[in-house]
Amino acid sequence: MLAQRAVAAMRLRAVDVGIVPEPAPGRVGLVGLPTWMWVDAPSASSWGPVTRSVSAGGFSVTATGRVDRVVWAMGDGSTVVCRTPGTPYADGFGKRSSPDCGHRFTRQGVYTVRATSYWVVAWSGIGQSGEIPLQFTRSAVITMGEAQVLTTG
Repeated sequence: MLAQRAVAAMRLRAVDVGIVPEPAPGRVGLVGLPTWMWVDAPSASSWGPVTRSVSAGGFSVTATGRVDRVVWAMGDGSTVVCRTPGTPYADGFGKRSSPDCGHRFTRQGVYTVRATSYWVVAWSGIGQSGEIPLQFTRSAVITMGEAQVLTTG
């Protein structure tokens, strides 16, 4: 019970999705080019580590939570597992692939990308210890298109 109260005090939440192409009207990524995914502005409550202690009736429990991995369901049937927050895309990277969290779409379309963060909260106190697994999901909708080349002859 105290461990659950410590977890509640952490106010854990889903990651904020960083992705290129951006999930905004008029933004279209190109099939075959790298898609970059990352945790946007990671914080203690969205990535960890975060530690909280609670006490009641002379007993105390301390718990520490951190994200173990983010599983990106790409909307095309594939998943990408990232154990780091990822690298935010910058224009200077051009067509390079993400060094730690990326994907390539092979078909055009509109995709709902779901980022599920898997947390592990380790707790101890009152002569006991344990782990509490948690997960939170946030999604973004992106559009992938194909580049068409016209030649005149």
